[in-house]
Amino acid sequence: MPVAELTISSKTYSSWSLRGWLLCRLAGLEVREKMVEQDNPENRAELLLLTPSVLVPRLTHERASVWDTLAIAEYLHELYPDAGMYPKDRIARAYCRSVSGEIHSGFANLRSALPMNLKVRHERFPIFSGAKPDIERVETIWTECLETYGGPWLFGEKPTVADAMFAPVAQRFLTYAVPLSASSAAYCETINSWDLMREWIDDARREADEVAELDVEF
Repeated sequence: MPVAELTISSKTYSSWSLRGWLLCRLAGLEVREKMVEQDNPENRAELLLLTPSVLVPRLTHERASVWDTLAIAEYLHELYPDAGMYPKDRIARAYCRSVSGEIHSGFANLRSALPMNLKVRHERFPIFSGAKPDIERVETIWTECLETYGGPWLFGEKPTVADAMFAPVAQRFLTYAVPLSASSAAYCETINSWDLMREWIDDARREADEVAELDVEF
């Protein structure tokens, strides 16, 4: 039986839940998933982009309660230092932490213009001009990482915390057919074909559509 519990919300819409889940799987920690009720006010606020700070995802493990994605990453790294969640090289590890922190704390225009929805794909989608600098910055980060560390993941041959943090962004770009450079498009496909990502998407597609405000075609 799992020794840990991960509280998450919608697998279709919640980018933060996806990040927390990917981090646990990267660490090799088996968790029991606990879904927040859809009528929970905090959960709805998160899904409708009304607040940047909620207590989902939350990892409960051996009397510890950790509810921020980067805090979850650091907690798991402390427990499982050999899991490879961060690069072994000190410089690469600092870079990984920096880009993970950047996507964690910023990119509000991107989030609001391109909300995560794993059940739809658009052939073309009008992108709010305010989101374009965020998209350009994401591509800059990806290009620097892929060129420096050789890909196919941001820090080389294996996924790290950074890939877990950027996975929802890659899915947003695929959902809304965002025009990308060849290297960025290839990275999105790397994320999309990741066995963990496919598992999450399969679960999302089986999920009931209970959030009426988000069950729309943009």
